[in-house]
Amino acid sequence: MRKNIVAGNWKMNNDLAQTQALITDLKAQTKTTNAEVMVAPTFTNLYSAYEALKETDIEVVAQNMHFAENGAYTGEISAAMLKSVGIKTVILGHSERREYFNETDELLAKKVDAALANDMRVIFCFGEELADRKSGNHEQVVEDQIKNALFHLKSWDYKNIVLAYEPVWAIGTGETATPEQAQDMHAHIRKTIADHYGYDTANSVSILYGGSVKPNNAQEIFGKPDVDGGLIGGASLKAEDFFAIVNAF
Repeated sequence: MRKNIVAGNWKMNNDLAQTQALITDLKAQTKTTNAEVMVAPTFTNLYSAYEALKETDIEVVAQNMHFAENGAYTGEISAAMLKSVGIKTVILGHSERREYFNETDELLAKKVDAALANDMRVIFCFGEELADRKSGNHEQVVEDQIKNALFHLKSWDYKNIVLAYEPVWAIGTGETATPEQAQDMHAHIRKTIADHYGYDTANSVSILYGGSVKPNNAQEIFGKPDVDGGLIGGASLKAEDFFAIVNAF
């Protein structure tokens, strides 16, 4: 049975006081939901957020990590470091990491391996640029990103993999793929997994949509059969908006 998941990616926003204030607002909004709820503060606020939310049903997750366990990688954070402050899930491959920090499929495969070796869950992001969509090459681009970074895994590894499709042209632009476009791509992603690993594995993997989900479109997007939730950016910085999206289920 696939899980419905709504994860808030706070990106490089909120200092400690702002993080604590947002968490207070989140706790005030929290009630029984039909989705697993996650938030991803910046590294400096992970432990504070974890401590504040550990008695709730909201999981605190990381936005990134390095593939090495330790060593001369100034400024980087390892899986073991994340686990030492209570973090069990990490977002990898976000389009901004790919674009601004030149993260390749090959690098991301190493990060995925490191996370799984440390018994962490991965939210793995991928998606096409506007030029890919306009050229009609968008399905192949997404398929290649998945295959290059994940198809060396065993089928049982997918119990710790969540997929997050991000149409890059719809992130922070106010543009949103139509619910039908989201469903078409999610169905293609699931078929890509099924063709390699079988339908049991494909039907067990949650696939999130990550492209400008808002309270006013979440219900329609989440209502599509292959959309299992969302990776939420800007709307996750306001507790009321975030939980309006969570409650779209």
